[in-house]
Amino acid sequence: MSQPVYSDPIALAQPIKRGKTEVKEITLRRPGSGELRGLKLADLVQGDVTSVIRLLPRISQPTLVDQEAAAMDVYDLTNCADQIAIFLQTPPQKPAAEASPE
Repeated sequence: MSQPVYSDPIALAQPIKRGKTEVKEITLRRPGSGELRGLKLADLVQGDVTSVIRLLPRISQPTLVDQEAAAMDVYDLTNCADQIAIFLQTPPQKPAAEASPE
């Protein structure tokens, strides 16, 4: 089983308020097939807002709730959509030991 792939931290231009704390950055994990259930891959690649908002709570760290994802600043949502598109269009990396046969 392969290790999860994470994005670089995404600094939020508009932090998400959680009570007295603020989430200032999030990290996204490359989604697995089950996390894409109910979504259209083409919509995600094209940055469809509804699809991105539905996927973010499934792959974000710290985990966002649906309302937080829906209330994100458009700049931050676009950065997340871009990272999701990269995950979907980039093949998984093989572990170093498997990458170079001898």
